[in-house]
Amino acid sequence: MDNFNISKHISGQFNLELEDVRNKVMAMGGLVEQQLAQALEVMASCDEQLAAKVVARDRQVNTMEVAIDEECTRIIAKRQPAASDLRLVLAISKAVTDLERIGDSAERIARLAAESHGKRHRGMLVAMEAMGRQTQRMLHDVLDAFARMDVDAAMRIHKEDVKLDDAYEGVVRQLMTFMMEDPRSIPEILDVLWAARSLERVGDRCQNICEYVIYYVKGKDIRHLDMTQVEDLLK
Repeated sequence: MDNFNISKHISGQFNLELEDVRNKVMAMGGLVEQQLAQALEVMASCDEQLAAKVVARDRQVNTMEVAIDEECTRIIAKRQPAASDLRLVLAISKAVTDLERIGDSAERIARLAAESHGKRHRGMLVAMEAMGRQTQRMLHDVLDAFARMDVDAAMRIHKEDVKLDDAYEGVVRQLMTFMMEDPRSIPEILDVLWAARSLERVGDRCQNICEYVIYYVKGKDIRHLDMTQVEDLLK
């Protein structure tokens, strides 16, 4: 609970409820982080059995999202939290949605990679390894920032999404070149494009979670603002 910098309440039960939902979020985050790591491993190895594990784990992630959302709804209805307590519950509810969608992206990557075995575009998937490592690092860092509600870390990670966007645009340009050179390759290259897009979306979801950290700690909604506006708002 100290990691969240949550003030103690008169009701000890309320503290326990916040602690419980916080633990569930971090457990879900750990599961999604493992799911993404395994999806990237499938991208490198085409391991169909590991891909099946990623797909199966996604059902577990979905179940956790529903359970945490229900817990947040119950806390709001029962405790009627205000100020920072309400912001915390809302941040958690929004964060689990993004975590679930990161899990969906990992599942999509694992499926596409497993199906690429023996196909010509196999090497293109392996070439996205650097982009995959970058998304994996972002997810790990944003989960750590969320656990500590660290605004400085959240701001740093938020800015890193620009690098991932640049890497994605580079992959798209390369794939477009391949398609123009050999139109027969278009169906297979579209699969690679979907995998790259899924990785790029993981970065976007991590950026969203950064915004929830800032919203909880600072009480400021920075969605849809450019970085200059964000820095001015948080001064």
